[in-house]
Amino acid sequence: MQTANIHGPPNRADVWTSILPMLPLSFEFFPPKTAEQRESLGHSVQRLKAYSPEYVSVTFGAGGSTLSYTYDTVATLKQDHSLDVAPHLSCMGGTRDEIGVLLQRYVALGCRRIVALRGDMPSGMATAGELRHAIDLVRFIRAEFGDYFHIEVAGYPEFHPQARSADDDLRHLVEKVAAGANGVITQYFFNAEAYERFVRDVRALGVTTPIVPGIMPIGNFSQLKRFSDLCGAEIPRWIERRMQAYGDDVDAVRELGADVVSGLCERLINLGAPGLHFYTLNRAKATLAIVERLKF
Repeated sequence: MQTANIHGPPNRADVWTSILPMLPLSFEFFPPKTAEQRESLGHSVQRLKAYSPEYVSVTFGAGGSTLSYTYDTVATLKQDHSLDVAPHLSCMGGTRDEIGVLLQRYVALGCRRIVALRGDMPSGMATAGELRHAIDLVRFIRAEFGDYFHIEVAGYPEFHPQARSADDDLRHLVEKVAAGANGVITQYFFNAEAYERFVRDVRALGVTTPIVPGIMPIGNFSQLKRFSDLCGAEIPRWIERRMQAYGDDVDAVRELGADVVSGLCERLINLGAPGLHFYTLNRAKATLAIVERLKF
C-alpha cells in the first residue's frame, strides 16, 4: 500500500496543508420524512457543501412512499444545491422492472453515480425479490445501462456480520468489483489497522479500485453503540470507557469524539486512503468538527 508521497523533511503542518485540500470528501445523508427534518437537512447541506464534496449519497428507503423520500431528496440535492448525488440502491424486495424504472428516473435527473447494495428485506415483504445480492444488482446495472453509471459498492474492514468467514467476505467483494463496480466505500470502523489489513488483503486478490474509508463522527455515543451492535463495527474498549466516564456531558463527548475520529482520519490519509466518506446522519456539527481539525 502506498503512503502519502511527501518530499523533504516530514513537517507535519506542511504535510496536512499540502495533502488535505486535494483529498476528495463525500457525505452521506438519509431522506427526511417531515418538514422539520427537511429543514435540518437543508441547513446541514448548506454548511457541508462549503467543503466542495466530490459527491453526496442518499440512503435507500425500500418500498412504497418511503422510496419516494429517497428520490425526492436526490432531486433536491441535485437541483437546489447543485451537488453530484449518488443514490443508494438496494436490490432486496424489488423486481428487475422496478429497479430499471428507478434507474431510468435517476438517468433523467442526470445522476451518474450509484451506490449498489444488497440491503435489508423491507418489512412486510414475503420474498427477497428477483436480485438477491449486490453482485446481481451490479451485473443488472451494467447489462441495462452499460458504463453510464459509476458504481460504488460496500466493503467491510471488520467483515460483514452475516459473512460465513473472512475469506468468503473478501471473495464477495472481489466478485462485485469483477462484475463492474468502480469503487468501494467501507463500513465505518475505529481501528486504522483494520482498514490497512483490509486494503492489503483485497489488493493481494487483484482488486485495484479505490477503497474509500467510511467515517462515522461521534456525536451521540449511545446511538453510535446501537448502530455498531447492529452492523458489527467494533468500538475499542478505551473509547467506550472514556465516553462512559463523561456520562451526560454532551460537549465533552463531542470533543473527545472529534479528537478520536480526526486522529483516525490522519492515520488513514497517511496509509494512502483515496478519500473520506462521512456518515453525517444529516447533522453537520460533528462532521465539521473533524474536517476543521484536519485543516481542509
